Formats: sequence, C-alpha cells, structure tokens
Amino acid sequence: MNQNNSNFYGYNFEKIADTLIRLGVLFLLIGWCYDILKPFVLIIVWAIVIAIAFSPVYERVVRLFRGRKVLATIFVALILLTILVLPSVLITQSLYEEINNFVHYYQTNEHLIPPPGETTKSWPTITKPIVEIWASASEDLSKVALKYSEQLKVAGAWLLLSLAGIGKGILQFIVSIIIAMGLLLYTESLVKVSKNIFIKLIGSNGEHYAEVTVITIRNVVKGFLGVALIQALMIGIGFFLAGVPFAGIFTIICLFLAIIQVGIGPIAIPVVIYMYSITDATTSTILAIWVGITLISDNILKPIFLGRGNPPAPMLVIFLGAIGGFIYNGFIGLFLGAVILTLGYKFFLSWIDMNQEPQLEKSQLEAEE
Repeated sequence: MNQNNSNFYGYNFEKIADTLIRLGVLFLLIGWCYDILKPFVLIIVWAIVIAIAFSPVYERVVRLFRGRKVLATIFVALILLTILVLPSVLITQSLYEEINNFVHYYQTNEHLIPPPGETTKSWPTITKPIVEIWASASEDLSKVALKYSEQLKVAGAWLLLSLAGIGKGILQFIVSIIIAMGLLLYTESLVKVSKNIFIKLIGSNGEHYAEVTVITIRNVVKGFLGVALIQALMIGIGFFLAGVPFAGIFTIICLFLAIIQVGIGPIAIPVVIYMYSITDATTSTILAIWVGITLISDNILKPIFLGRGNPPAPMLVIFLGAIGGFIYNGFIGLFLGAVILTLGYKFFLSWIDMNQEPQLEKSQLEAEE
C-alpha cells in the first residue's frame, strides 16, 4: 500500500515538474518572440487594421483588374501612399518656407509678425489683452519672447517633439501600408486563420467576436478616422490656397482635433478671424465660406459612412482612445488608440449581452413552467 502511494506521489511530482518545465519553455519562447517583434508591434497591428478596413475596396479593385491580385495590390498601395505622402510633402514644404521667411524677416529687421489690422479695433473688450500682446510682438518680438520665455521654451520643446513624432509616425504608416498590402494578397487564408484563433481563444463564440472585430474596425476607420482625414484635407487646401501663415502646422492641429472629435472649429475659426485682419476681404470671406462647408461636412459624411445604424462607440470612447493612444504611442497611436479602445468597448458590450442571454432564456423557461 505504501509502495503504491509512493509510486502515485512520485508519478504526480514527475507530471507536475514536466508540465512546469514545458510552461516555462513556452513562456520563455513567447517572451523572446515578443521582445524581437516589440519594435514592430504597432506597425503590424496598424497594418492589420488597414487591411481589414480596405478589404472591401481591395476586392472591388481586384474585380476591376479581372482577378489580377498583384496589380490590384500595387494600385491600392500607390493610392494610399499618394494620399499619405503628398500632403506630408506639402506640409513639410510649408513649414520650411515659413521658417525661411522668419529668418529673412529677422535678418532684414522687418516685422516677424504682421501688426493687427484696423478691424481689430471693433473686436470685443475681452479680446484686448490678445490684441495688445499681438501688437507688442509685431513691434518687438524679442521683448515678448523674454517676457514669456519659460512658456515659449515649454511650447517649443513640445512642438519639436510633436513634429519629430509626426515624422516617425508617417514612416510607420508607410511601412504599415506595405505590410497591409501583403496581407491583402492572402485574404482568404488569413480570414480562416483569424476565425480559428478567435474560436481557440474564446470558444464557440469566437466567430461572433471575429465578426464584431471586423465591423468595428471598418466603422471606426470609415466613420471617424476617414471623416477626420477628409476634413483635415479640406481645411488644409483652404489654408494653403488662402496663404495662411504656418498652414501646415494648423492643418496638423486640425487633424488632431478632428480625430478626437473636438472638431476643427477651435483652430479654423480663429484663423479666419486672423486672416480678416491681415488680408483682403474677398480672400477671407471665401476662406470663411470654405471653413463653414468643412464644418458642416462632419454632419453629412458621418451618416454616409456609418449608415443609419448606431455609431460603433460613444464619442467619449473615441476621444479617450485617441488621446491615450497619442500620449502612449505618438502619432500612429492617435489613430490606433481610437480603434483599439472602441474594439475593447464593443467586446465588453458583446460579452455582457452573451452573459445575459442564457439568464433570460432560463427565466423564460421557469416562467413557462
């Protein structure tokens, strides 16, 4: 009897030790793989998001090219890269020209900042401190810079870090687009693999969660990020054509505000007011009309892209996702954060609904009895 017990305990110990060793090796391998892929995690995840969001467009392009997937992939990749790279080049060129103008004005002792126009005299009393700072900066920028040196240092450091992060984010976007096009070439096999992964992780409801993932990603990309990009593109075109100083920086800020669902108004409206004070009324009025159209477009484009159904998540979820993503992961996190947090929100709601369904069925059966 004692011998049987000792054999039993010895067998259990060997089994436990064997299981622990296997788990240790598995965790070591997973951790090692994660460390290797860590610099590319954001790029890969964003590539998957792009592939899921653009797969319906890609399928139409494949039909247009009569089933030639390689040509269709190259075509879609070129369009996406053009949409990304061309505005980036224009914004960079705008910043370069404005910095050169600053240097030129400084060397020739000209006004670095245009003086307030005559229209500022009729502005409300509450705006007088702003107009006074503006006039002082126009007369002698160095005095204002010395007076607000600490604030300017903080703002300048933040601006440089943001611009560097945007440059890094654009490079990450380019790499993500290339990877996404590679994923689209193998759409069918990837769909099967993704469903199997969800079923393996979640169980019988895995296919449902896979569908929720696809629908949520497409809704967020089209209804929120897509509309934000369109609005930023529209307002950027207006700024550039109207000759707004630092149009590139203002366009980037408008893009940021549009993604976090604040809207372009807090930047676009003051820019229009500023343009009325430094340029002719015709240009300023045309810009004001264009800004108004851009502001209204939000209410037109979102119902078109989202449809008549409910939005994928409340505005607060999009806002927190975009802000948190930007703080945590930089420029690419601004886009990815909104998608990931919305996806988590949808998963949470879906999980609650699935837990409630069996309880409701049980209560109905008890009531019938």
